[in-house]
Amino acid sequence: MAFKMRQSKFRHVFGTPLKKDQCYDNIRISKSSIDSLFCAVNPKSVAIVTEAAGGGAFLVLPLGRTGRVERDHPLVSGHKGAVLDIKWCPHNDDVIASCSEDCMIKVWQIPEEGILTTITDDDAVAELEGHTKRVFRIEWHPSALNILLSAGADNKMFLWNVGSGEAMWEIETPDIIFSMAFNYDGTRFATTCKDKMLRIFNTRDGDLLKENKCHDGSKPSQVAYLKDEKIFTTGFSRMSERQYALWDMNDLSTPMTIEMIDNSNGVIFPFYDQDTGMIFLCGKGDSLIRYYEVTDEAPYVHYLSLYQSKEAQRGMGSMPKRGLNVNNCEIARFYKLLNNGLCEVIPMTVPRKSDLFQDDLYPDTASDTPSLTCEEFMAGGKNSDPILISLRAGYVPSKKEKMSTIKKSNVLDTKKKEVTKGGPRHSAPAPQEASNGAPEVKEVNAHPHRASAPAASHTPAATKETHTHASHAPEPVKPAPVQTYAEPAPAPAHVGPTLPPDFDAEKLIKDVVALKAVIKKQDKKIGMLEEKLQTLEASTENRNSTIDDGNDSAEKVEENA
Repeated sequence: MAFKMRQSKFRHVFGTPLKKDQCYDNIRISKSSIDSLFCAVNPKSVAIVTEAAGGGAFLVLPLGRTGRVERDHPLVSGHKGAVLDIKWCPHNDDVIASCSEDCMIKVWQIPEEGILTTITDDDAVAELEGHTKRVFRIEWHPSALNILLSAGADNKMFLWNVGSGEAMWEIETPDIIFSMAFNYDGTRFATTCKDKMLRIFNTRDGDLLKENKCHDGSKPSQVAYLKDEKIFTTGFSRMSERQYALWDMNDLSTPMTIEMIDNSNGVIFPFYDQDTGMIFLCGKGDSLIRYYEVTDEAPYVHYLSLYQSKEAQRGMGSMPKRGLNVNNCEIARFYKLLNNGLCEVIPMTVPRKSDLFQDDLYPDTASDTPSLTCEEFMAGGKNSDPILISLRAGYVPSKKEKMSTIKKSNVLDTKKKEVTKGGPRHSAPAPQEASNGAPEVKEVNAHPHRASAPAASHTPAATKETHTHASHAPEPVKPAPVQTYAEPAPAPAHVGPTLPPDFDAEKLIKDVVALKAVIKKQDKKIGMLEEKLQTLEASTENRNSTIDDGNDSAEKVEENA
């Protein structure tokens, strides 16, 4: 009987690492022992968790700034403990979230021109405080704006509205969460836990939908939610063999397939491509990347090939589909962190003879435009898949409005930003919204492990101003009570000198920032030269004193003689 090989257009996918000058070198990569990837990539920048004295920090580099990274390169340094996980926002390439051992989750907005000076704690646009122990997992919602899921060592998960900085619900879990993954439209998410259980939750209210035992081993397991409501997990058997399994969301009693990989002890992280149905498996401490294809034919998960190198990987980042080079038939790109401080870039390509756009390799993929706001998603009754775009003409980033800080809120609160920009300056808030610009949060206690979310502890100052100046219509003169403050006089229409029509404030600000960076760098050089001069003077004095002591001792010897 002749053996018939299964046909697949991804069978000959191969990886070719770029040259060292096209990678990122001399990076102090984090030496934390936690099972994390330490790297996050988007079409604009690459972020890498680094070692930092006295706290946690990570490095953000534009994709084009390759080569050697200077030791004094500016960092995002705002955590008091080591940074454990970082994730770029899928709807804004300038926004990144980080979590740390200091129990805090912080959201940062990277300047359009890149980081010129170190970003500190005061520069965070949102601080999400609710966990009582270290936070080591965060995930952004795939289709709704400003929704972030977090898990910590306090056995709790929070769903955050990043725009208002509030927790929409809180879940208590039986044990520590190892990994989390949203489904395609974000209405559900799956978790793997230290108690060896695979659980599926409802995103809107946090209710537990299904659960079942996942892998028998006690080492960390990972999960990926596939597009067709299947769940892919990696873990360990009872004999500590690494394995993967495929589950049907509607029936978790038995896996659709489960296969052993090898006997290594590094945790395997799955990277799932929703467009091609491929899964890349990258093991911590491994020197290779395996890739598989998931289909509807048994055994459902088909081995394709592997990429192998000499150096072991400490971390890994994966580029979203919209950041790939479609002209070279690139279907994936990995950023591999090595122990020697190198971030190696590995494009994965499919060989094709034609230079034309390959429609079968690049179906429409998820864009950076959200399909729902946080309020629309949490209100229920409306689900929406991610908005798709075609890569035939290349990826063009959507224009993001320049954000401005709102009192008692942050720059990601788009609903309040629209009111500030388009509506009257002193208009009263809509009756369906709370005073802080975010919808009221209703407590749901349907799940036995649920706990109420922390309530807001402040009222925006903008609300007080709104009620104070809500009307400018003239009123009849009445005997007014004694006021404890004086009403401020309206500011004149034009204050100060008149600026020329071609005045560019943004350019002036950029020039000032760049000049400060240059001055700071020169100050460091001056300090280093002064230290060298002091060291040289001290060594000269020591040498002179040694010569004088030698002469004195010689004279004493002659006298004694």
